[in-house]
Amino acid sequence: MLSDVAVLALEGSHAFELGVFCEVFGIDRSDDALPVYDFALVSATGDTVPTRHGFDVRTSHGLERLSSADLICVPAYDLGVPQPDRLADELRAAAERGARVLSICTGAFLLGEAGLLDGRRCTTHWRYTEELARRHPRARVESDVLYVDEDPIITGAGTAAGVDTCLHVVRKEHGSAVANAIARRMVAPPHREGGQRQYRERPQPREGTGSLTPVLAWIEANLDQNLTVEAMARHAHLSPRTFARRFQQEAGTTPLQWLTGQRVLLVQHHLETTDDPITAIARRTGFGTVDNLRHHFARRLGITPQGYRRTFRTPHQES
Repeated sequence: MLSDVAVLALEGSHAFELGVFCEVFGIDRSDDALPVYDFALVSATGDTVPTRHGFDVRTSHGLERLSSADLICVPAYDLGVPQPDRLADELRAAAERGARVLSICTGAFLLGEAGLLDGRRCTTHWRYTEELARRHPRARVESDVLYVDEDPIITGAGTAAGVDTCLHVVRKEHGSAVANAIARRMVAPPHREGGQRQYRERPQPREGTGSLTPVLAWIEANLDQNLTVEAMARHAHLSPRTFARRFQQEAGTTPLQWLTGQRVLLVQHHLETTDDPITAIARRTGFGTVDNLRHHFARRLGITPQGYRRTFRTPHQES
């Protein structure tokens, strides 16, 4: 049973991710009959550590404290700040003796340096997944998840996904009732739907210079219509075969895959900016039925339309 938690305070640590570990595991909630952990903030020096935000964090334990921990937590840190080699050695030794090692965001890079990601599924913030895969080619990096549990190695995505990751660990150790109670205390959802794709910035339409630019604009203006490859090809004055080949060359995908992506973007816009029912949005975006919309939306974004709306809907401002 999880009882002893050590959190690494790294030079260049990000305060939010460090604070998530302290909030979930470092607070005495015995008044609510919730677990209390033997919690320690640890650094390589056992002293103060400068964060990326211009203030120092004071620790009272050196790396020797890691030897007793059931769970070692590694926060995000600036990748340009070198960390002592012995940190990787300590993490590797902890995992070998059976301790869990949990990272948030760029903390996964330190796990990679320790060899703990080799042959394992893992994740980090979506901005850094390609870099993590480049530096650690034996890691199986997943870019569209909030966290990956490859016990005893657990990796979380960026920033707020640290809350999801830590609550997952609590749920795994103590059950849903305990995780839900801690989430309520934190005023946080006990579980979020979907992965990181829903949080990436949506690309803006690009000024195109290819031969299909006019037909792409026409498609975007008629997403509510029944658009087949044949209909798109007719508008481009090409045979369907030539149109499909040229589309793949210029857009990097098939016409129908591109069309579905544009419709999903339009669904996102309606979910974020209107209170329209899903049935109406399905008609206006060319999906036709609610089931068809839900299928493609969840397949693309890993979340239901209703879940996306709860997350991103902005209430109308009173004028």
